[in-house]
Amino acid sequence: MSAFLDWKHITFAQPFFFLLLLLIPFIIWWQVRGRRRDNPVLRLTTLSGINMANKGVKATFRPILFALRIISLICLTIALARPQSSNTTENIDTEGIDIVLALDVSGSMLAEDFHPNRVEAAKAIAMKFVDARPTDRIGLVIFASESFTMCPITIDHNVLKDQISEIKIGMLEQQTGIGLGLATAVDRLRHSKGKSKVVILMTDGVNNVSVPVSPLSALEIAKVYKVKVYTIGIGTNAGEAPISVPTPMGVQRQMMKVEIDEALLRQISAETNGKYYRATGNSSLENIYKDIDKLEKTKVDITSFKHYAELFFPFAIIAIICLALEMLLRYTVFRSIT
Repeated sequence: MSAFLDWKHITFAQPFFFLLLLLIPFIIWWQVRGRRRDNPVLRLTTLSGINMANKGVKATFRPILFALRIISLICLTIALARPQSSNTTENIDTEGIDIVLALDVSGSMLAEDFHPNRVEAAKAIAMKFVDARPTDRIGLVIFASESFTMCPITIDHNVLKDQISEIKIGMLEQQTGIGLGLATAVDRLRHSKGKSKVVILMTDGVNNVSVPVSPLSALEIAKVYKVKVYTIGIGTNAGEAPISVPTPMGVQRQMMKVEIDEALLRQISAETNGKYYRATGNSSLENIYKDIDKLEKTKVDITSFKHYAELFFPFAIIAIICLALEMLLRYTVFRSIT
């Protein structure tokens, strides 16, 4: 029954048979014309006596025979058109890319040269990037004076986005350990079986934590495990950025110097076959993620299989039953008046 109710997936293998339905108006016209032609004409001075006469049960229900014939023709036409229920299944084969987002959460990420600030802008745009890559495994690492894996690489992007939304400044001590962040991100990809292994590292500062892993040591580790690193320097080109700082007099806006070790970030990306970007605002950061999305395309092969189930049989049965019932009634119950 559900197959008949699901009209969105019903097709007709031979729809040209529906042209037979054009015969129904002609059949009705012929039936009415035949009745008028066969009725004898009798001239009377008054019809009062005839109007009071009882037509009889058989005469009243006689049109049932014609109705059964029309129903039989309609069902036969539908059966000849061969209604089919279609069901499509897809086999999806992907060559996934494993990606780790490494985000700087040092205190300078509260600078307000991005809206509302650097870290919130980075979080919002990172979640859009995750939504655009539904077949890839993606993880999340945060770093400051130490590093921490907030989410291992996973295909469950809802969990990942929940972790991204939980990022707050102050979760780690406030220095910038680029080497630590990169080393932890590479470690997340060490045993990856993905077609490509990628780290997207975002920072707005200069590495000032050299132990236990320096940036150059982390770079060598990335090269050993063939991890491609895209680096993003976050900060305005104006040289200074406003930042809200709590003071005994309340929160005050101060100007903070923008210092990004672009030479180091360029070296890391160049030696791992990645690319360095400079983001100076929300729109430029979003365009950077779009560019990375284009560069790291995942191959997805989708094979569709369509299955058909024939639905003509019930209509053929109804047509036969209606035709047989009409013949039975015509030569039994209604025999005396036909």
